[in-house]
Formats: sequence, structure tokens, C-alpha cells
Amino acid sequence: MTHDRNAGEPSPPGPEDAEDAFLEGDRAFAPGTVRAALAYPTFRTIYVGSLLSNIGSWMQNVVLTAYAFELTRSATFVSVIAFAQLGPLLLFSLVGGALADLLDRRRLLIAVAIEQTLFTVVLAGVAATEDPSKVALVALVLAIGVGQAVHAPTYSSLLPALVRRRDLAGAVSLNSANMNLSRVIGPAIGGVLYARFGAPWVFLVNAVTYVFIIGALARVRLPAVQPATEGPTGWRRMVEGFRVAHRDRVVGRSLLTMTLFSFFCLVFVVQMPVLAEDNLGIAPRSGAYGLLYACFGLGAVVGALSIGTFLAGHALETIVRLGLGGFAVSLTTFALLGEPAPAYPMALIVGFCYFATVTSLSTVLQQRLDDRVRGRVMAIWVMSFGGTVPIGALVAGPIIDATSITAVVLSGAAVAGLLAWYADLRAPDAGAGAGRAAA
Repeated sequence: MTHDRNAGEPSPPGPEDAEDAFLEGDRAFAPGTVRAALAYPTFRTIYVGSLLSNIGSWMQNVVLTAYAFELTRSATFVSVIAFAQLGPLLLFSLVGGALADLLDRRRLLIAVAIEQTLFTVVLAGVAATEDPSKVALVALVLAIGVGQAVHAPTYSSLLPALVRRRDLAGAVSLNSANMNLSRVIGPAIGGVLYARFGAPWVFLVNAVTYVFIIGALARVRLPAVQPATEGPTGWRRMVEGFRVAHRDRVVGRSLLTMTLFSFFCLVFVVQMPVLAEDNLGIAPRSGAYGLLYACFGLGAVVGALSIGTFLAGHALETIVRLGLGGFAVSLTTFALLGEPAPAYPMALIVGFCYFATVTSLSTVLQQRLDDRVRGRVMAIWVMSFGGTVPIGALVAGPIIDATSITAVVLSGAAVAGLLAWYADLRAPDAGAGAGRAAA
């Protein structure tokens, strides 16, 4: 691979990257670190645009469910709105992944952002009416969610085109931190705007934030990626990612680990209010609960950044297993606590182990893939990471009512312990895996 210093753009990663020294001016950056990833102008531009846009999305996400409840006083309608938000990640990500491998990814992301902008503006208009149509609200949220189901695998598959392969860990680390920072900042801003101006204005502000990612994508040039126009077509093209996972042991184990982790171990994220009230005596609508969740979010941000900072250079396959083990131990402790005081630092540790594991797991997967099938495989990652959590929480709800939140969270911790044994992601060969060869 070469690096065009005049354009400031990386070309597609190649095997010789391990021999190259990356310099920005007179400064040398350690491979795979956050600083190395940020030294790429194109990555930096798209990253900032994505962060600002994601903050707007999380402003809307947190306000939307509160608005749905305020409008109807119905928990069922809140559940319908929540499924319209997240369900498309499970139902349509395969379509998004197939499109990402067939079309120009930059143009596809711009088109999806424009689609989401338009539907968000319409959502604001509907919410501003005296008697908003419930059907229209659900339909509009679903349309925005479908756009996200295309955006997520496409954006994930774009990352390796923005940095050299050896700096991918830093890029994935920053992307994970982006996800968590927007989840912290967005709801804080959205809550203030909602209380002062109402939901329609929050939705309009979110529509404006799409301009940041559209502008960032419009002003950069990306290395050309040869679309996978040969091979399976139609439905068989969409499920090609599953075939890659079946052929490649590392890809398959990475995806299965993430799926099982999301379904069994992350129930506590959705059910945090129940755990706080039942076990710790912390009311969900209180500053103490906000602080608890903030500690968890801060731990997640630090865990995500750790892969591109103080853990850079360590074997990611080892970090995955140690992270799962640390998550199992810390989550067990968190579930058994009966007092608020020790829960705050423990929530931070749980968050750290959680996202150090997810970020390193995602990096292992990305480094294993051929670019021509990357979108379709990353669509499965989006399904396993984003789409499986609400399904797991839905299944766990009645079990919590019949037993206790402690029992369900402890069960998730036990599964994490088993996954620490299962998640052996060492490549069985020295060369490229099936994920590289299959296209």
C-alpha cells in the first residue's frame, strides 16, 4: 500500500503496511493507535461528521420514547416505537450489507443520510400537529430505522478504506468511543431541549445534524473499491456473509460470540432501571440513577479508547478473552451488590470490560475480511450487536418478573464466562482466511 501525501488519503491497505512507517509531518505514531488513525485527514473528517450526526440521533432516540409515552400513556405504544427504531437493524441489515458491497459506499451513505433527513423533518411536522397520527409516527420512525439498517453496515465496511490495515484498531476504537460519547451527550442535550421546547424541535435539530455527515462525505475522496458484481445474486448475495462465516473459523466465532454476548449478557443494559431500584434502592427518575448510568457510559468510552491507546500493540485475540472474563467477574459483583456506593465504580468497570471486548472483537473481525464481502459480513455484525439486544431483553422480561433481575444478570455473567473459553480467535492458518478468499 502507498500513501499519497499530496492528497492526504490512504489507498487500500496492503500486506506491505507492516513494513511502512507512518509519519504525519515530523511525528511518528505507533501503529494501531488512536493518534495514528486521527492522522488520516479523511478519517478525521468523516469521524467528526459522524460524531455530530450521532449526537443528534441519540437526542431523538431518547426523546422519542418519552414523547410516545407522554402522548399515549401506553407502555405498549412505547414498545412499538422502540421496535420501529431498532427492529430494522435485525430485519434489513442484510439488505444494507449487500448494497454496501454492490454500490459506491460514499454515495450510498449520502443517499441514506438524505433519506433520514427528509423523514425526520416530516416526523417533526407530524409531532407538531394538535392530534398526531400514531400510525404516521410509527411509519416515519420505521423509515428512519430502515435507513439506519443500511447506514450501519455500510459505514462499518467503509472504515478500512480510511486507514491502513495496521491502524485499523485505532479507527475501530474511535468508532466505538463515538458510539458511546453520542449516547451520553445526545440524551443530555435532548432532555433539555425536550423539556424547554418540545419534541418537534428536538426532531428538527436532529434533522439539521445529518448535514454534518453529508457534508463530511461530500468533501472527501475515497480509494476506489471494486464492487462484487460477480458471484451470487439476489437473496443468495444477501446471505453470502453467513457463508463466509461458515467457511472462516475466525469470522464465524467472532460473530457467534457477539450474538450470544448480546442476547444473554447485555440484558442488564436495557433493564438497568430495574436493577437499580430492586437491588440498589436507586429510583430510576433520580440524579443518583443518572450518575450510575454515567459511570457505566464513562467506563464504556474508556474501554473503547483503550484498544487504540494503552492496550495498543497487545494481541486483540487475548484482549477479547480477558475482557469477557473480566466482564463476567465484574457483572457478577455488580448483580450481587445491595448498596449504592460500591455500585458506581463497579458500573464503570463493567462498562470498561464491555466495550474493550466489543471493540477488540470488531477489530479482529474487520482485519480478517476481504473488502468485497465486508459489507455483507458487517451486516451480520450489526444484527448481532444492535438487533439482538432488544430481542434478548424482550425474552428476559417475563423471566425477571417470575424470578428476579439478579438471577437473570447472573445467568448473563455465567454465559460471558463460557464465552471467554469459547472465543479462541487465533487464525488457524498463517495466510488469508476464507473471509479474504470468498468474493
